[in-house]
Amino acid sequence: MHSFTKDQTPWIPNGQAGVMSLLRPLLLDVVPTIQQTAALALGRLANYNDELAEAVVKGDILPQLVYSLAEQNRFYKKAAAFVLRAVGKHSPQLAQAIVDCGALDTLVICLEDFDPGVKEAAAWALGYIARHNAELSQAVVDAGAVPLLVLCIQEPEIALKRIAASALSDISKHSPELAQTVVDAGAIAHLAQMILNPDSKLKNQVLSALSQIAKHSVDLAEMVVEAEIFPVVLTCLKDKDEYVKKNASTLIREIAKHTPELSQLIVNAGGVAAVIDCIGSCKGNIRLPGIMMLGYVAAHSENLAMAVIISKGVPQLSVCLSEEPEDHIKAAAAWALGQIGRHTPEHARAVAVTNTLPVLLSLYMSTESSEDLQVKSKKAIKNILQKCTYLPALEPFLYDAPPNILKHVVGQFSKVLPHDSKARRLFVTSGGLKKVQEIKAEPGSLLQEYINSINNCYPEEIVRYYSPGYSDTLLQRVDSYQPLTH
Repeated sequence: MHSFTKDQTPWIPNGQAGVMSLLRPLLLDVVPTIQQTAALALGRLANYNDELAEAVVKGDILPQLVYSLAEQNRFYKKAAAFVLRAVGKHSPQLAQAIVDCGALDTLVICLEDFDPGVKEAAAWALGYIARHNAELSQAVVDAGAVPLLVLCIQEPEIALKRIAASALSDISKHSPELAQTVVDAGAIAHLAQMILNPDSKLKNQVLSALSQIAKHSVDLAEMVVEAEIFPVVLTCLKDKDEYVKKNASTLIREIAKHTPELSQLIVNAGGVAAVIDCIGSCKGNIRLPGIMMLGYVAAHSENLAMAVIISKGVPQLSVCLSEEPEDHIKAAAAWALGQIGRHTPEHARAVAVTNTLPVLLSLYMSTESSEDLQVKSKKAIKNILQKCTYLPALEPFLYDAPPNILKHVVGQFSKVLPHDSKARRLFVTSGGLKKVQEIKAEPGSLLQEYINSINNCYPEEIVRYYSPGYSDTLLQRVDSYQPLTH
């Protein structure tokens, strides 16, 4: 067999059909090593791209592999399971072809093989089939794979634990019902015990599997929490492996999103502060689940939002909003800041003092921002503005904001000024009152009402003095003024 690197196409005699017809008889050769080598060659071809995988299916090779999988020695079993995995990974259609030729029952039997390598190869193939969709996942469950995969995660071999945890993750991800079958087999307790395993790759699969279970419903999330993953899972947020950080943040996010009670439990365990530190210690997509988690926690209630503020979450989110080059991460930060600021004037002020509002405004106005970023920035601005009574943060918006946002800014001034004499004076000296007189509002509109409320806070001659054209009127009076002559 010619060896080939990733970017070279394997050597194929007479096209795909040709190589299949050459390799197929070798699968039946009397010499075991020839059988194995032929199977490995097929696996490497099928692994390379979906056309070659398709050719394996069309060449009617799968039934032969499945038959041999049950009969042959462990070397051949590993090679045959590798071919099934290589074919099944490309698409739901190819995975379905493997199911249709009866491979699942045989692969499940291989999960009980005494050789850990055979178990691993079978678990890997089953995971790749289940990964595609709920229907294929259900087929893997119906073949009886789940309890055996749970036994595999308890085996001593790290590689086998990894692959089995990954397969459980792939089965759980599609629906609450599939996740429930994994839970019913007792997976959570065994997965939770491995959160602190020194092997990073295993930790990643374990955290991923717990996330894929917890994400579906309150009940499933509570079952994950009851396995006492807090506070141990917080140590993963300090892990040297970036993906362990990401997967741990994702798990915490998937729990926090469901209810205020689950979020409060995370706050009590020190989870919010730990996630904020984690966001500060990494960049890019690794930050994303942590940013979203803070948004979910803050969205539940004003007390939980205050917990994010007290743990210094706002400056950290502000940094993400300004620093991150990618729009989808900026959008998540904008959304989270909006969730924090939308509760009370105190919450809004905590966001406004970090100078976040002008950044949100420029992202909303920028033609380079993605549509999602514009929508989320606008929503966050509105959420924060509608509660913000901290006037120094609002004032710049009188000059820069487009009409649809200006309305909310003027609305806030109209709420605060009637009750604050110091603010009223400052509003005149800073040029705010003059600016308000220059705004063109539709008669009878909400904006016009807000302007009237502001103007009613001042003596009429002051308002007149700051109205456009007032100086011209004064000059006209000078022109037409006849001094008294003696």
